[in-house]
Amino acid sequence: MLYREAGDFKTSYAKDSQTFPIKLDRVGYWALMAVAFLVVPFFINDYWANAVFVPFLIYVIAALGLNILTGYAGQLSLGTGGFMAVGAYACYKLMTSFPEVSMIIHVLLAGGITALVGVMFGLPSLRIKGFYLAVATLAAQFFLVWLFNKVPWFYNYSASGQINAPERTVFGIIVTGPNTEAWAKYLFCLIFVVVLAWIARNLTRGMAGRKWMAIRDMDIAAEIIGVNPLKAKLTAFAVSSFFVGIAGALFFSIYLGAAEVGEAFGIQKSFLIVFMIIIGGLGSILGSFAGAAFMVLMPVLLKNILVGGMGWPTDLAAHLEFIIVGGLIVIFLIVEPHGLAQLWRLAKEKMRLWPFPH
Repeated sequence: MLYREAGDFKTSYAKDSQTFPIKLDRVGYWALMAVAFLVVPFFINDYWANAVFVPFLIYVIAALGLNILTGYAGQLSLGTGGFMAVGAYACYKLMTSFPEVSMIIHVLLAGGITALVGVMFGLPSLRIKGFYLAVATLAAQFFLVWLFNKVPWFYNYSASGQINAPERTVFGIIVTGPNTEAWAKYLFCLIFVVVLAWIARNLTRGMAGRKWMAIRDMDIAAEIIGVNPLKAKLTAFAVSSFFVGIAGALFFSIYLGAAEVGEAFGIQKSFLIVFMIIIGGLGSILGSFAGAAFMVLMPVLLKNILVGGMGWPTDLAAHLEFIIVGGLIVIFLIVEPHGLAQLWRLAKEKMRLWPFPH
């Protein structure tokens, strides 16, 4: 009665296998897109852009990338922060070396450079897996942070060791630099999120996604039935690193404006993205959105309610945030390993059957 597909008939296989086969889901999706593109830009201000919307959109891209690698392909990675740093520094070098090139091209090229680096560090996955691979990617994290700290060429020999995003425009609209409007930053990131989420959805539902999941579930059996583990694992690292590199480029150029690699892309960033996909749901596009939303909104809510409303000390609210995140990770790993996305699917099933019991 609340959520029904009665009378929603499918006349072709393509319609039956579409992302949103139920009409109510499709209507909700297009309504959300209309609000995101046609309503939010007219009401967004600097606070909402910098505190909620822009970091949420950027973290969604990073979570999508890590979910492709870990959730779909089963390759554990703790080097997401380092690969985001590759995207950020590649974007910075491109912005300063080719100022006449569009910012969109800079971000895409930064993603491509990160994909190449990701493939290089993904080569150990052909020999090792599980926690050993996680340690190898953790080594990549520390190496990349050390590299960007110790080689002055990457930050253009700046005395402070910091990189600063110069002002750049897209179709005459400023999207980077201190004079950027809130709606411009938001729309620039939103377009990337929509396109990359569409690409991720189609990749994971296609032949590449089935190969990744076969490797994840049982790599020996997958190889026996004809899946090339070399190609499957390296393509997963390449696609994942491409997404993460774009997230790093946007995080530096659009969100931060200035960054120092140890503070902006340290090991805590890698763990933050891992927490997002664990809480949101491994192997789920929706889970990447849900996990990013939770990890971005929860600190904002705690700060406004506990610090702003109840007068709590800031450090106490920050410690409470760690307690909540840690507790939720333990609960989700034990009770619901598929995260918030699975809870949403179960809720939809109950709405479809309401008022009748399972």
